[in-house]
Amino acid sequence: MLTDKTILITGGSRGIGAATAVMAAERGARVFVHYLSNHDAAAAVIARCRAAGSAAESLSGDVSSEADVIDLFDACRERFGALDVLVNNAGILHPLDRLENFSAERLHEVVNVNIVGAFLCAREAVKAMSINHGGKGGAIVNVSSAAAYLGSPNEYVDYAATKGAMDTMTVGLAKELAGDGIRVNAVRPGLIDTDIHEGDRLERLYRTIPLQRVGEATEVAETILFLASDASSYVSGSLINVSGGR
Repeated sequence: MLTDKTILITGGSRGIGAATAVMAAERGARVFVHYLSNHDAAAAVIARCRAAGSAAESLSGDVSSEADVIDLFDACRERFGALDVLVNNAGILHPLDRLENFSAERLHEVVNVNIVGAFLCAREAVKAMSINHGGKGGAIVNVSSAAAYLGSPNEYVDYAATKGAMDTMTVGLAKELAGDGIRVNAVRPGLIDTDIHEGDRLERLYRTIPLQRVGEATEVAETILFLASDASSYVSGSLINVSGGR
């Protein structure tokens, strides 16, 4: 139920974002992929989307930059017209450490990308999709994390805190934007097999998962695209865990 929809995915060159882009293309969506700097990875995702028969484009930028975010949404509109779905996936994760070792620079960067960037993208999506701004409505899917409720002690409590903020943002915007014809939901992935994890982290922690395995990026993408599609037309303000029961 994504045929002929336009979906913009931030952080779409790898991991969950890339899996979502390719799966959306396979289901008939037009795909616009944002990435920060890895041009080759983004080009590979676009090639896979086009091979699936989808129209697909990409643009680099920093989601914590207001100018870059505006350029991103302008480029998407110029290429594909009306926007139907934003997948707010871009995020940053610093090396595992304890709070007493965090620098102010680290904290500012995590907050600026994971919170400010998510809000800026949501703001531009509202302008593009709201029925009160001449749009046709749509959906925002925020990619949060199980870290939001686990806290990630001794690893990255800063990242966890930003994902907690994204959860609160999801609940608030779902209520604020209902009259704009925009549904807002979040997925909270757990331990997923992507290159975001350091060293042997997946191997160390998978035993803490009730399902006794690490998840796949495609499993998260399935949930994202359910929330993006008309199949979830009565779902808004929900935080869906994709974490194997953890």
